[in-house]
Amino acid sequence: MSKSAFEDWFDKGQQDPAAYDPIATARVAAKPVFPKRFYTLASAGEGEGGWRLLLDGRPAKTPGRNPLAFPTQALGEAVAEEWNAQAEFIDPRRMPITRIANSIIDGVAPDPGPVADDIVKYAGTDLICYRADGPRTLVERQAALWDPILAWARDELGARPILSEGVMHVTQPEAAIAALRRALPAGDGWRIGATHVVTTLTSSALVAIALLHGRLTAGEAWAAAHVDEDFQMSQWGEDEEAAERRAARLTEMTAAAKVLACL
Repeated sequence: MSKSAFEDWFDKGQQDPAAYDPIATARVAAKPVFPKRFYTLASAGEGEGGWRLLLDGRPAKTPGRNPLAFPTQALGEAVAEEWNAQAEFIDPRRMPITRIANSIIDGVAPDPGPVADDIVKYAGTDLICYRADGPRTLVERQAALWDPILAWARDELGARPILSEGVMHVTQPEAAIAALRRALPAGDGWRIGATHVVTTLTSSALVAIALLHGRLTAGEAWAAAHVDEDFQMSQWGEDEEAAERRAARLTEMTAAAKVLACL
């Protein structure tokens, strides 16, 4: 398969650059047909537009036909590592950093503003602002993982969201929403794009922004986002399908955190 044909194939599997749904992707690819690996070595080389992904020395492009280029050498090498890890066939499901990079380059970097706005929308119904009214172990676990994030947002960002018990909706203060908006790096498509991935996976702008600013590690962000799910698993166990969905989300979350760490 030629490089051009591969790009056409990858483009079909990429779907909407603004959509980060590994579960839907996995379902669509239930019976995938993957192309054979057509290159020997992937590497990161400095060139026009930053650090380029090179396949046997030739610069690669995104599905949108833009240069597959990165702002840092570390990120370029992380992507090259994914390509080098491919075996006889190329499986995009095992290339989460590449998928995120393609989406950012083609769909976020040209105009990061709307993506930043979408992150902020999550703050209006942020996961960690809605607290359980029982049982006590769940209430305590939520407080232990979520209260420090809220305290950081208050002290460092000036954001003071309102908490709610149960599912009763609360309208967040405009000042809190504005403070979170200011915490996003204006015009930085890479950081905004990766933060958006984390936001959609965690249902929390606060968790994602805390990860962006280094307040949380990837593991801490994951744990904070899954307090309720982990509690339910401890009570009722986990079925195989749920475990597969969770593993797919974790792969995407780890990749997004890696992108942020490499910037």
